[in-house]
Formats: sequence, C-alpha cells, structure tokens
Amino acid sequence: LHTTQLYQHVPETRWPIVYSPRYNITFMGLEKLHPFDAGKWGKVINFLKEEKLLSDSMLVEAREASEEDLLVVHTRRYLNELKFLFERVEGISRATIIDLDAHQGNGHERDFMGDKRVYIMDVYNRHIYPGDRFAKQAIRRKVELEWGTEDDEYLDKVERNIEKSLQEHLPDVVVYNAGTDILEGDRLGGLSISPAGIVKRDELVFRMVRGRQVPILMVTSGGYQKRTARIIADSILNLFGLGLIGPESPGVSAQNSDTPLLPPAVP
Repeated sequence: LHTTQLYQHVPETRWPIVYSPRYNITFMGLEKLHPFDAGKWGKVINFLKEEKLLSDSMLVEAREASEEDLLVVHTRRYLNELKFLFERVEGISRATIIDLDAHQGNGHERDFMGDKRVYIMDVYNRHIYPGDRFAKQAIRRKVELEWGTEDDEYLDKVERNIEKSLQEHLPDVVVYNAGTDILEGDRLGGLSISPAGIVKRDELVFRMVRGRQVPILMVTSGGYQKRTARIIADSILNLFGLGLIGPESPGVSAQNSDTPLLPPAVP
C-alpha cells in the first residue's frame, strides 16, 4: 500500500483554485526572451486580488509529487501511463477531455490511446504544430479549424460539438484545456478569437458541463501574448459573476445565458 502526502484536507472557506508562486518560472531574466509568458499565472492571481475576488488564504496550494508518488502511475522509462485519476479518485470511471488549446493535444491523445474510459474532444488549428496523425486516432470528436477562424464560427463549433460529446459520453469528470493561444494576434496559434470570445468560450464550456452536474477541472495552458493573463482573470470573474464557480457553486442550466458578458474591449 502506497502512502502519500499529496492529499490534504481543503477547508470549505477555500476556493477550488490551485496556485503556487513556484508556477512562475524565472531564470536570470532569460524567461523574458521566450514567447510564452512564464509569469502569467501570478499575474492572473494578482488581477483577481485587485478585484477583491481572492486572497492568499482562499487559494489551494498543491503539494509536489514525490518520485514514489509518480511511480504509482508511471514507469521509470517514461512517465506515460496516466491512470491515476481512475485508480485513486473514488467515483471516477469515465472522463472527458475538452481540449480548446489552438494546438492538437497529441500528448494526452497518445497517453489515452485505446482507453475507452477517456473521451477526447479536440478543437485546433489544423495547419500548425504538431500535426500528429497517429495521435489523432485517439480523438473521439475532432474539430479542425482554418487559419484566422473568428468568434462566431468558433463558438458555434465549440458549442455544437460539446453538446454532441456529452450526449455520446456522459463523464464523471471533465478536464478542460482552456488555452488562450486562440487569441487574435497570437503568431503560434494562428486563430483570431477576440478577448470577449475567449470569455464567452469559457462560460459556454462551464455552463454546458455544470448544467449536467459534472465536475470540471480547468487548466489555462497555452497563450503567447502578455495580455492573456488579464483575459484569464476576466474570464474567472465572469464565471464567478454567473455563479458557475465558487466554493459551493450550484448546478446551473445548460441553456445559453442572456447575462451580459464583460465589455468586448479587454485591456
């Protein structure tokens, strides 16, 4: 029997937001030369603090997994068998990955190749890296986008395909890859989604998943412009304002919301 220090009691006063200052990578200033903003997670938290939504005492800080923890689910040759979710979390037997990063998610696709417990929906720019044909075999609902896809087409495709995905495979949990590299002007993502479109996308995903009483884990993923931190913070504020996140968020209707979004112009 493996013993671990990973699990901890989380008081009800804390939010379901996991953050550590160690997520922000620095190396003698060289990180500023990289297109990815390695400090954006700290910026997101600071924006939310400025809006009086969060304080340090409300956050959950994850504990670092030891080598022994990782070897419970991974081989020493390469940590590529991600079955921890099913083996250690009670009540989880079916999962859905909704991958809305601009790039094909070939990592998790290869990890779960042939695993019928995991349903993968992937929406990505078909012309950019990685173009992994083998990994595409693991995608149960594939939506390939063209260069410069804009809000209306994008949101329509996301909504229709999430609806179909949840009809085909109702999971015990959804892992949502909320990449912001879909933002207009992102040279690596190659799409043209506005800041308001990203806020609306996240709202749409949460509304449809929570409307079915399914827990959702959102990871912020890619995004190669400095302004993405503000957009992520605004999206979280929007989700909170709509009652879709919080310490005890109730189930909500899966129907489209008439609640106004944040202003289209995001600083």
